[in-house]
Amino acid sequence: MNKAQLVEKMAADAEISKAAATRALEAFTGAVTNTLKDGGSVALVGFGTFSVKERAARTGRNPQTGAEIQIPAANIPSFKAGKGLKDQVNL
Repeated sequence: MNKAQLVEKMAADAEISKAAATRALEAFTGAVTNTLKDGGSVALVGFGTFSVKERAARTGRNPQTGAEIQIPAANIPSFKAGKGLKDQVNL
């Protein structure tokens, strides 16, 4: 499912316009992004938790040349599914 299909599904299920569903989706993704950027996490009970994990710097290899390269440390967004979501997926 892509963004347009998700907006269409949200609009149909909530009985709102596609424009309103688009604004709601953008507000949600913006809120999650800003919270993660500020170092917080977003927990939706029964659905899951969005958080940021730190990935340490490491040495990698260029697959074409085999030369070693340094990969810098980075903050990686992460999602951990909650029990409710896991149960629904495994019905």
